[in-house]
Amino acid sequence: MPDDLVINTDIKGITLFKRGKVRDIYSLGDNLLFIATDRISAFDVVLPNGIPNKGRVLTQISSYWFKQMEDIIPNHLISMRVEDYPEICLPYKRLLEGRSMLVKNAEPLPVECVVRGYLAGSGYREYQETGSICGIKLSPGLLEGAELEEPIFTPATKAEEGHDINITVEKMKEIIGADLAERLTTISLDIYKKAQDIAEQKGIIIADTKFEFGLQEGELLLIDELLTPDSSRFWPKEDYKPGRSQKSFDKQFVRDYLLSLDWDKTPPAPILPEEVVRKTSEKYLEALKRLTG
Repeated sequence: MPDDLVINTDIKGITLFKRGKVRDIYSLGDNLLFIATDRISAFDVVLPNGIPNKGRVLTQISSYWFKQMEDIIPNHLISMRVEDYPEICLPYKRLLEGRSMLVKNAEPLPVECVVRGYLAGSGYREYQETGSICGIKLSPGLLEGAELEEPIFTPATKAEEGHDINITVEKMKEIIGADLAERLTTISLDIYKKAQDIAEQKGIIIADTKFEFGLQEGELLLIDELLTPDSSRFWPKEDYKPGRSQKSFDKQFVRDYLLSLDWDKTPPAPILPEEVVRKTSEKYLEALKRLTG
């Protein structure tokens, strides 16, 4: 296990606000400290192994995309320079460097904004059963991995445990109000289309992704992570072929390995072999390299 592999964090003197599947979030009053660990989850279970460099990759990719999307919507990122953090964080500089963000403490909206440009995952399974996704009717006869005529917006409700639940836009309007729902739909599609254009020039297809938004003093902000291999399906453009499962830069490689085992997708998860850990780390690093150079 590499020396700088970070599975859990313990920042003395700061309140741990939330420990997610990957991120440890600390409260700093008006602001939050996001730390992306090297934990990896699959089927909503955190695995015992970490993936070297994963937290740093997620942080750098999110930072890259936040900057790209500033003309569409402001985001919660204040700084990634540890020197800009409160003094209490400075003793942890080695831990925090490259894998942390000082962010505004926005109130997260209770919906996730999913945009799909290709037919994959739960969207493909729903399409096979109903011919539609989240109430949006699609053309018949589409293959797994097929590119959709236009990207579609398919919101979901957030689940503290287990899978998020796909909902219709109408249901989303009931939850957060029609005006805000329509605004999020437009912004989400705009971000996705811009990201897709940028990524394709770098040999990556973004098949689908999810965004999170929050409110701070009435201002709508893009929050959490953005267009990372954890929140998106990244496919290498040169290997893309509809009608089959695609090669990917995300954790699909880990999922495929776990599916080959006799494991019921409940804790405790099996330990990943060194080869799977190494290859997964390489896929994350390749995504970062392609996007940011």
